[in-house]
Amino acid sequence: MKYTFISWNIDSLNAALTGTSERSALSMAVIKKLSELQPEVLALQETKLNDDEKKTSKILAILSENFPGYKIVQRISTPPARKGYAGTMFLYKETLPEPKVTFPEIGAPETMDSEGRIITLEFPEFFVSQVYTPNSGEGLKRLKLRESWDDKYREYLSSLDKQKPVFSSGDFNAAFQEIDLANPKSNHMNAGFTDEEREKFGLLLDAGFTDSFRYVHGDVPGRYSWYSQRSRMAKVNNTGWRIDYWLVSNRLADKIICSDMIDTGARQDHVPIILEMEI
Repeated sequence: MKYTFISWNIDSLNAALTGTSERSALSMAVIKKLSELQPEVLALQETKLNDDEKKTSKILAILSENFPGYKIVQRISTPPARKGYAGTMFLYKETLPEPKVTFPEIGAPETMDSEGRIITLEFPEFFVSQVYTPNSGEGLKRLKLRESWDDKYREYLSSLDKQKPVFSSGDFNAAFQEIDLANPKSNHMNAGFTDEEREKFGLLLDAGFTDSFRYVHGDVPGRYSWYSQRSRMAKVNNTGWRIDYWLVSNRLADKIICSDMIDTGARQDHVPIILEMEI
């Protein structure tokens, strides 16, 4: 059977679905495009929802209108983490076997386990998990905490892989190789491209996982999944970073059909990434 999985850091569901700005319109156009692709599973990161039931119900209703025949599970940031921060969500087809849904806590430092950063779906033959990895922050203030997170997350994903194959997606906030960003020299030791973060990502791959994009495309340069909104010309000039991934358990790597970015036109920030598998 062919499976299509899509992952996207949406940078606020509320802004995308209920906003009136030009950027909101661009985001909504991406939502429509993803709906047309009919993925078996859609993973969304940085949803930024909170415990406002009225607002959340409105957003879920709009999603259901655009993705009829899908079930939705989500995780929000909860105390002691700050409200309306981070957050993740899965949409999956009702026709799939009903998965077991878990909201893992991995023993991460400070409030990271409360920031709604991981959801896992367990299907009969495999896991689909998503992550919104903490950013090391301005001035690398959170780098040591991030290193601890990376170790805990690697342990968690490895524990899943021992049970059945894993598809892990999300914003990993790490460009692994120099070809994964446009300006490696000027960004060396900036958040997302520190030696420490790159080493930890390499250890994750070494733990039994394949970077599906590199598996398909090899060492092709100039392909990115994130363009800074601070630079209006970043996307036009293709000065981006590849920090969003679909990782696949090594033993299923030869089943990868497609792993790529999905064009979002003029919209900057993250672009969705697609994985197609024949299982």
